[in-house]
Amino acid sequence: MANPAAEHAVDAVDHSAHTTATVEHPAGGEGAHHGPEALSLGASGWVGMAMLVFIVLLIWKKVPAVITGGLDTKIAEIKHQLDEAKQLRAEAEALRQEYANKIANAEKDAAAMIEHAQHEASGIVAKAEADTEAMIARRQKMAEDKIAAAERGAVDELRAKAASVASAAARGLIAEKHDASADKKLVDEAIATI
Repeated sequence: MANPAAEHAVDAVDHSAHTTATVEHPAGGEGAHHGPEALSLGASGWVGMAMLVFIVLLIWKKVPAVITGGLDTKIAEIKHQLDEAKQLRAEAEALRQEYANKIANAEKDAAAMIEHAQHEASGIVAKAEADTEAMIARRQKMAEDKIAAAERGAVDELRAKAASVASAAARGLIAEKHDASADKKLVDEAIATI
C-alpha cells in the first residue's frame, strides 16, 4: 500500500530538479543561483519534508517498536547473564569458604599430627635411653663378672703355683733335714694322739 503524500513529494522533487530559477542578487547582480524550488519550498524545506516522510514511514512500519523490542530482548539477556554471574559468584564464594575451612582443618590436623609425632618421638627417645642404660649396666656387670672370674682364676692359679712351689720346697727341705729318727719320732707322736 503506497502513501499518496509520499508519492506526491517524490514527484515534486523530480520536477524541481529539472527546473532552475534565477533570482536577482540583492546587490543587484544578475544570475545568482539559490537552488531548486518547487511548490514554494526551497532545498531545506524539501529536506525537512523528506525527513518527515521518512520518520512517518518508520513509525508506520513500526520500526521503533522493533528496535525497542530488540533492546528489551537484549536487556533481558543482560539481566539473565547478570543473574547467572551473581549465582556463579555466590557459588564461588561458597567454594572458597569451603576450601578455606578445609585448609584451616588441614592445618589443625597437621599441627595435631606434628604434636603426636613429637610425643611419640620423645617416648621412643626415652625408651632408647632407658634401653641403652640397661644394656650398658648389663654389659658393665658382665665385664665386672668376667674381671672377677679372671681375678679368681689368676688368684687360684697363683695359689696353685705357690702351693706347688711350697710343696716342692718343703719336699726338698724335708728330704734334706728329715732322717729315720725324725720319722720314728713323728710316728710315735701320731700313735700317741690316737
